[in-house]
Amino acid sequence: MNLTKNTRRAAAAALTVPIMLFAAACGSDDGKAASSGEPVAKVTGKAGAQPKITAPKNAKVADAVVTKSLVTGKGAAVKKGDVVRLDVVAQTLKGQRLDNTWEPVPGQKTVGSAHRQVVAEVTDQLTQPTMPPKVLNALAGKKVGSRVEVEASAKAAYGADIAQRIGLQPDEGLVWVVDVAAATKVDKKAAAEGKQAASESGMPEVKAEAGKAATITVPKGEKAPTKLGEQVLIKGKGPEVKAGQGLIAQYTGVKWRDGKKFDSSWDHGGATAFQIGTGSVVQGWDKGLVGKHVGDRVVLSIPADLAYGDTPPQNSGLAKGDALIFTVDILGTA
Repeated sequence: MNLTKNTRRAAAAALTVPIMLFAAACGSDDGKAASSGEPVAKVTGKAGAQPKITAPKNAKVADAVVTKSLVTGKGAAVKKGDVVRLDVVAQTLKGQRLDNTWEPVPGQKTVGSAHRQVVAEVTDQLTQPTMPPKVLNALAGKKVGSRVEVEASAKAAYGADIAQRIGLQPDEGLVWVVDVAAATKVDKKAAAEGKQAASESGMPEVKAEAGKAATITVPKGEKAPTKLGEQVLIKGKGPEVKAGQGLIAQYTGVKWRDGKKFDSSWDHGGATAFQIGTGSVVQGWDKGLVGKHVGDRVVLSIPADLAYGDTPPQNSGLAKGDALIFTVDILGTA
């Protein structure tokens, strides 16, 4: 999926940086392995604040996924298939970091006081490099507001083949401390409902058929935008989208220069989720969708400097300096 400006960079960073860190941490030791029911790492700190993780010297995790509830929340229970929004500290048992949502990402722009969090679907598919499916699935049944510790060997968390491909020794001990900030159900086939307004002068025309990527027509005679253009085509009745939330959406994106589609959620199984307002998506989305409402259908004409600029994702079909058009159905937030 090609929407997020930093998706491929983040994936590369999440996988290649730990490769270097893990390489330094690999090696045999004579520590005693944990039992299958109790983690070996100690976690201190209050839920809602960055935790501190320590482990005894030469400790080993069990060759299984071990889960412990450190704080029990009072919100709804997480279910498989839900979209969750999480604060995460993930590291090796020896302290090398894999991810830390509490720390700002250099150069990543946020809206207001929002900070980066992991937004992911609780699924069996590997969609988050630092949150493998077995770790996400360990959150099923936990309540929003909970703090959960998860430990596993790299082999148990990722599988031996994937672990080795991303530079982990299969018996490397990993630990995650996860604060469950939000969870919500997703209807993959949903779309905005209501009468669609006519396109305003200079804005693209959008035709949306049920279950298919939208058809977007570039306005004739109009030059590529130099400023963000936006129009609400269908007005929803849901709550306002706030910076930092997980945004659940159907979307289609085309290139301004030729009108050809380069990406759509419908090409990837339907509705998907991203964090909004934290630089996790292109700036045109952060600027154009924060403040809109659940149920809205929005069309955005995005200049290159608010899209991918001179660094388009590889294999996306985009060129340097491409202006983009997106139509986005806002289905919910987490």
